[in-house]
Amino acid sequence: MAKQYGAAENYEAKLTRVMERLEIKEFNYDFSRHWSWVEFRYKGQLYRFDHSVEKAQSRGINLKYGSDAFAQIVLSLEDLARMVERGIYDLQTWVAGMKYLPPVIELPSFMKSLGFEQMPATEEDIKTRYKTLAKQLHPDAGGNDKDFIDLQQSAEQAIKYFKTIKGT
Repeated sequence: MAKQYGAAENYEAKLTRVMERLEIKEFNYDFSRHWSWVEFRYKGQLYRFDHSVEKAQSRGINLKYGSDAFAQIVLSLEDLARMVERGIYDLQTWVAGMKYLPPVIELPSFMKSLGFEQMPATEEDIKTRYKTLAKQLHPDAGGNDKDFIDLQQSAEQAIKYFKTIKGT
């Protein structure tokens, strides 16, 4: 099957023009052999459009290349820009239901054992929580050895995990 759309470079340039028309300054995109995506920030919210050869084929559209999926996203965004320019829809209204939310990350048990219900913002938050709990669980303060050792291990794991996900 032949490529349905033109060179990817043409659609990269078109995407830049479309984003300028929509007054979107911050955007990113990628495509491979089988998939593509475009994401952008509009009024502080992250939006992501993704498409793939597989998605297209599941709808009866016979795509073979990820760059063609990318072209379809760009053309759809161009249609959206036209609607905004014609006053048919405001971009905010149109994409309100399309906000991109990152996948939910299950909080590890060692974070929960420190009393966190969500990921702490800083490593210092972990250390502060540890110090507070250590004062209560330390054997000299009436706690037992096992609980205190478990606390120490949880704090060490939490700091190591935090550094890993934050890339520090």
